[in-house]
Amino acid sequence: MGASDLRSDAKDLPRGPASGQVQGDQRVLAGTTGMRLGTNGGLFGITGEERQWLLRAWLLGVCLISCFCIVNTLTIQHDSPDLGLIRPVIWEASSALVTMVIFTIPAAMAFWTSRVRPRWWIALPAHLAALVAYSALHVAGFLALREWAHAAVLNEAYNYGPLSTEFPYEFRKDFLAYLIALGIFWLALQRGGQTPSATGPTRPATFDIQDGARLIRVAVDKIIAVRSAGNYVEFILADERRPLMRSSLAAMQDALAPQGFVRSHKSWLVNRALVTGLRPEGSGDYTVELGALEAPLSRRFPEALAALRDPA
Repeated sequence: MGASDLRSDAKDLPRGPASGQVQGDQRVLAGTTGMRLGTNGGLFGITGEERQWLLRAWLLGVCLISCFCIVNTLTIQHDSPDLGLIRPVIWEASSALVTMVIFTIPAAMAFWTSRVRPRWWIALPAHLAALVAYSALHVAGFLALREWAHAAVLNEAYNYGPLSTEFPYEFRKDFLAYLIALGIFWLALQRGGQTPSATGPTRPATFDIQDGARLIRVAVDKIIAVRSAGNYVEFILADERRPLMRSSLAAMQDALAPQGFVRSHKSWLVNRALVTGLRPEGSGDYTVELGALEAPLSRRFPEALAALRDPA
């Protein structure tokens, strides 16, 4: 860190206690409520819009599974009336309940694929491993439920048959179910990440800051910069508020880079759209002028200097 870095930190951001709070700030620090927070106030950097669309996709999957469960139950009961109705209900309901839970696997893989966009030789083995885990959990889960239900309800043992023949049969169905679920969740994430249409009314992009128990929703263009403050990050807002959020600066960089934020220093992110000047400080370091605020630009981040110099 150069001399200009120290001067900028000392002038603009007086440090308080070791916890990272600004002096005189008596608020409860973010994260003391026991909530696990990620970027944008949510888990793993999922935005509120993406969470809504993932929930809608999961509810759609639940509806489809419920329909298949009813149809399969009635089909089995019709084809084998000697089995009665309870046994087909147990078999299909156990499979459906487990599937509703393990839908989190294709949902997580869809999020990973959408966010990371890995190369096919990385994505393919990852999806194959996820598929095997999905099918294994499905079979193990419904076997446990069926054995319990047969013993508790029918007072008999459940005979699934040899795994050497039954598991490949289930795996073929799980393969198709995994692909369908993956596609549904991926499409939901694409819809959740879409920007407003250029022909419709425009709304400023917003960002959720979880400051303790309080959620602060701010327009992205009102966030001047973000700096590291120990185990927290401090948002420097245009209205002079400086809320804290328990997160790493790297996580904030992942969340805000698509909105035009640039990592100018190991402890700073700056809003590229609000930069008003660059002042050289010698030895390759710069000071980023953001109106009345100044932030350091380290020579260790040459890509940031190039991005901030580009008027586009």
